[in-house]
Amino acid sequence: MSKRDKHRRQRRAARFDLAALVDQVLHAATAFPGWSGQGRRAAGRLVASAPGAPFELAANAALMVGLEITWRNGWQPVDVWQVVRRRMDDGAADFVIGAITEESARHAQAASDPRWRAQLAELGATPWWGSEECFVEAYAARERLDQVATLAIVIELLTLLNALPSQAELVPPPGSNGSAPPASDAEEVDPKVLAKVRALLAKAESTDFPDEADAFFAKAQELMSRYSLERAVLYARDDGAGGGSRVRTGGRRIWLDNPYLSAKSMLVGTVASANHCRAVFDSALGFVTVLGERTDVEIVEVLTTSLLVQAGRAMLAAGRQVDRRGQSRTKSFRQSFLVSFAQRIGERLASAAEQAEAEVTESIGDGRLLPVLAAKEEAVQELVDELFPRLTTRRVTVSNSAGWTAGRAAADLAVLDAHRAVRA
Repeated sequence: MSKRDKHRRQRRAARFDLAALVDQVLHAATAFPGWSGQGRRAAGRLVASAPGAPFELAANAALMVGLEITWRNGWQPVDVWQVVRRRMDDGAADFVIGAITEESARHAQAASDPRWRAQLAELGATPWWGSEECFVEAYAARERLDQVATLAIVIELLTLLNALPSQAELVPPPGSNGSAPPASDAEEVDPKVLAKVRALLAKAESTDFPDEADAFFAKAQELMSRYSLERAVLYARDDGAGGGSRVRTGGRRIWLDNPYLSAKSMLVGTVASANHCRAVFDSALGFVTVLGERTDVEIVEVLTTSLLVQAGRAMLAAGRQVDRRGQSRTKSFRQSFLVSFAQRIGERLASAAEQAEAEVTESIGDGRLLPVLAAKEEAVQELVDELFPRLTTRRVTVSNSAGWTAGRAAADLAVLDAHRAVRA
């Protein structure tokens, strides 16, 4: 944008009360909680009511307000992107990444949590428009949208954000005075370890030979378990010198794709349990919140991502299922398959975790590891009680014996046996 155009826009904005226009855009979003043609007509009326008004600036400002409120309600950048891509479309998901980029740039000078910055990097939240442009105006120009169409997207997005329920704050947003301290470099998982683990899991997923997958997965599990336990003992020793051990707890949301969300959440829960974490499933929105010591939470996410890939591939390989009368039994088969897979994986991971603990205990002594594990369990339970004081338990039913048997067999082929002391 040229300086002349910029000054012209500023003079045009000065003729209107920008705050009042922002209020109009926000009101249009809250007035129609169920997005429909009404919302689009409301956007059109807004444009028609004040021809020449700088609605691109008002829409941009309204988006920033909407996102700031969403952050204060406990949501994070990846969460918002996941919700939008499920409830709207790919174009809207691209649009919200741009809005998040614009909003985050306003806090560029503020010290933000590394986990927040990592999410921005994961989304690719980098500006592609000029520093003198507002995002909404630049997006409309790039997509060749008029004011009505652009406002329709803004209002639909704000309507969706306004309807989101508050969540537990897992990471303090930029510019906030969150009680959780930013994670230091010392508290983050060693990127070299994570890179090696992910490479091993990728090899396990890509091979068609169970024995080869066994070797890769066993090596990955061994590396992760020993790393977590030995580091926990190291931190306990360092903190103990200052008068007590402090467990560094945190949380992460793992989003699941339809269908069979409940069965998939069971898999996350079993992996979490085997790694000294707790998992809380939000069935309405489709994600699992994993709470635990930060290293353990990272391990749960890495393992779960790989296991979901394996489970899905094995389930689809089983093909469609019909009974003797020719009626489809595919849905019940796959539901039972995933529940059985999750249960068997839980058994194998629990066994592997016990073996890893036995090996670490043998090398450092019982008196150093057991207090660390007890402190970790207590800290995780305190975090669960604080963030989710009213939890309920739900059962997942199984009605297809063939699916159950096939799922258990697939879990055996995933082989998470860390009994063998495979050294990295």
